[in-house]
Amino acid sequence: MNILTVDVEEWFHVCGAGGRLDPSRWDALPSRVVPTTHRLLDALDTAGVSATFFMVGWVAERHPTLVQDILSAGHEVGSHSHWHRRVYELTPEAFADDLRTCRKSVVDAGAPHPTSFRAPEWSINDRAPWALGKLVREGFSVDASMAPLQLVGRRDYPRHPHVRTTPSGDIVEVPPFVADRFGHVMPMGWGWGLRMSSPRRVLSAIARANRQGRPAVLTVHPWEVDPNPPRVWLPPRLMFAHYFRLGGFEQRLKDIVQGATFSTLRATATGTVAS
Repeated sequence: MNILTVDVEEWFHVCGAGGRLDPSRWDALPSRVVPTTHRLLDALDTAGVSATFFMVGWVAERHPTLVQDILSAGHEVGSHSHWHRRVYELTPEAFADDLRTCRKSVVDAGAPHPTSFRAPEWSINDRAPWALGKLVREGFSVDASMAPLQLVGRRDYPRHPHVRTTPSGDIVEVPPFVADRFGHVMPMGWGWGLRMSSPRRVLSAIARANRQGRPAVLTVHPWEVDPNPPRVWLPPRLMFAHYFRLGGFEQRLKDIVQGATFSTLRATATGTVAS
């Protein structure tokens, strides 16, 4: 069983973008998250797939009915922070406050207390060694933030669900899916790596991981299936990450979710944990 996750955020929730996309301007920007999330819900319903939806608290606060729609469709709701800021740019106290604010927004929208977390931009890494302990203290038992990829994490991070011990207790870590290609590690399960790869190649990589006893953890965003996404200038790296090969991705994603077996983070990860 593999894991499908959705980071429920607006198209303008871009870490470090600033300018027109500064958080102070978010309420003035056109919202796209409700219709694009419903496109994903429809695709998952057709495929008979349950997923984990990591909610940005800012979104849950403004669109509580969307949280209810996700739950009614049989999916799990987790936390993707409230203000969509990189964890390593926060103090431990500010991180804990953000977790609590997001939790309140999600619970007020009708969801159970979230116990699964994903950091924006995979930002729980060696630059924030204290973050997992904070998650445990705030009631989280599963994290999905540590990418085995040098750009945002470290290549030697484990690629399988595993337990990490913190001063506050243990937490299950569930890394995103990566694959080795041309001597490099690429994000096969999310972002530009998933969008550039054909469904056949993705499904073949998932099958190889499954034969090795590892679930593949895939991550998508509602803005990736927007048929007419708003476009703004971003620094080159962010421009590539957010706009590369969006065309046709919705159909490619449908082919992937119909070609492998997926479930929620909690239903799958806790049964495949390696210490």
